[in-house]
Amino acid sequence: MDMDQLKRQAAARALEEVRDGMQLGLGTGSTAKHFVELLGERVAAGLKVIGVPTSEATRADAERCGVPLTTLDAIDHLDITVDGADEIDPELNLIKGGGGALLREKIVAAASDRMIVIADDTKWVPTLGRFPLPIEVIPFGLGATSRAIEKAFAECGVSGQMAVRKAKDGHVFVTDGGHWIVDARLERIVDPASLARALSAIPGVVEHGLFIGLASSAVLAGGEGIRVIERRKPKGD
Repeated sequence: MDMDQLKRQAAARALEEVRDGMQLGLGTGSTAKHFVELLGERVAAGLKVIGVPTSEATRADAERCGVPLTTLDAIDHLDITVDGADEIDPELNLIKGGGGALLREKIVAAASDRMIVIADDTKWVPTLGRFPLPIEVIPFGLGATSRAIEKAFAECGVSGQMAVRKAKDGHVFVTDGGHWIVDARLERIVDPASLARALSAIPGVVEHGLFIGLASSAVLAGGEGIRVIERRKPKGD
């Protein structure tokens, strides 16, 4: 079974949690795209839901698949957000943002009663950090922001090379919000919660890809089937 089939299996399992009348957060990335496509099939068959997309790419996918959309300005909460992840640790802390949508993804996840993470089982890791940590930044004053990020790394016992993300055309990658992303190759983040707090306190850092305490459950698809891991503590603790 190839990786794409595994991703679709995880998306199909998450779809089983969706009920008529739900308000859904729609994630971004290759795995989340499978969820949107499968959701569109259910909508065509009569399921009544409404979704909030986490990126312009997901908005386009949802419209193509016939999924009705709204915004967080028009509704007061979401029942479930279904999204992928670049890494998932045993506490269900995540690294996200490989696709560049981390800011909107985190806003939507935080507005949700539950966040279900869907992935193939290669994303399950004992410790976060092998995947480069995305940090969304304001272009203005990037030198000062980068120095503050390096100081935060040192205080949290991590280090690694940082680079401004480039798009496929070689120009600087620009997020849907008009920001840049710095990718930090840290290899091993022993205390992700402390690093998340330190990064959030830096002027110039808009958001970072550490999702701490947001995921309620993870659906992992692998060669031996589907595995569902529930978070040990309720969201918000």
